[in-house]
Amino acid sequence: MAKVKYYYDSDTLSYRKIESRKRDRFKKTMLFTLASALFGILFLFLTLRFIESPKEKVLKRELENMKLNYNLLDKKMALSQEILSDIQERDNNIYRIYFEANPIPEEQRKAGFGGVNRYKSLEGFDNSSMIIEATKNIDILSKQLYVQSKSLDEITALVKNKEKLLAAIPAIQPIKNEDLTRMASGYGWRSDPFTKARKMHKGMDFTSPRGTPIYATGNGKVIRADSRSSGFGKHIRIDHGFGYITLYAHLSKYNVKKGKKVKRGDLIGFVGSTGRSQAPHLHYEVRYNGNPINPINFYYGDLSPEEFKEMLLKASQEGQSLD
Repeated sequence: MAKVKYYYDSDTLSYRKIESRKRDRFKKTMLFTLASALFGILFLFLTLRFIESPKEKVLKRELENMKLNYNLLDKKMALSQEILSDIQERDNNIYRIYFEANPIPEEQRKAGFGGVNRYKSLEGFDNSSMIIEATKNIDILSKQLYVQSKSLDEITALVKNKEKLLAAIPAIQPIKNEDLTRMASGYGWRSDPFTKARKMHKGMDFTSPRGTPIYATGNGKVIRADSRSSGFGKHIRIDHGFGYITLYAHLSKYNVKKGKKVKRGDLIGFVGSTGRSQAPHLHYEVRYNGNPINPINFYYGDLSPEEFKEMLLKASQEGQSLD
C-alpha cells in the first residue's frame, strides 16, 4: 500500500494531502530507470574490468602455460643449435679434411630465407613477434640440420670409398722378403743392361730364383695377363681402381687370367726372365692416372721402419737395371 503524504496549509491552518501528478510520477520513474541503467552499466564495467570470468581464468592459465612452454622450447632450440654447431665444426675440421672433401662454407650452412614474407600469416596477433621468432628459429635450425645430414651422407660414402681405397691401393711388396735374393734396381735413372745408356727405370727390380711366388699388392681386377707388350715378356696388369694400376713383368708362369678379381696377397704368378731381361727377376711398376710413380712409397703394409730404410738405401743407389 502506497504511503500518503501531507503538507501543512498555513492559510487554512490544517494538513492537506499531497496530490501527485502523472507528469511528476513519470519523471520520477524515468529518473529511477536511468539511474538503475547507469548503475548497471557501471557495475558491468567494473565486473569486466576487475573480475575475471571462469573462461577468462582458463584462457589466462593456458596463455601462461604456452609462454612457459615457449621458454622451454627456446632453451631446447638454443641447446640443439649449440650441439649442431659442434657437429658442424667437427664435420668441417676433422671428417671432411680427413676424407679430402671441401669444407661446407659458413654462409651455406647458416643461410636464411629471403624473398616472400614466409611469416605473414602469423602477424596481427598479441604474441605475433614471439611466434614469428620461434618459427623462424625452427626453420633455420631445420635447414642447418638438412645441410648437415647431406654432409654426413657424403662422409659416409667417402668412408666406404676410403675403405675400398685402403684395400685396393698397392701396400705390400710383390715378393716376400724371405724369397728375395736382393733388390737389384730402384726407380729412377739407371744404366740400360743392353745399350749401357742412361735410361729412366720406371719400376723396381726384385731379384729372386725362377719360380718364386709373386703376390698382388692390392685388391683389384686383372686387366692383362699376356706377353704382347714389348720388353715385358709374360706380364700381368691389375687395375685397383682410384687411378692405380700395378704391373708385374718377366714372369715364368701365370696363376691368374684376364678378368679375375684378386685381393691383396693373392698368388698371381711366378718369377721368370721372359722378355727383355738379363736374369730371373720381377720388374714391378705402380702407375697412378697413367703416370709411373716410385713403388717404394707403397710398402708400408709389410715392412718395418728398419726394413724400409734399408730398401730405400738400396733403391737409391744408381747402377744397372736388369731390363
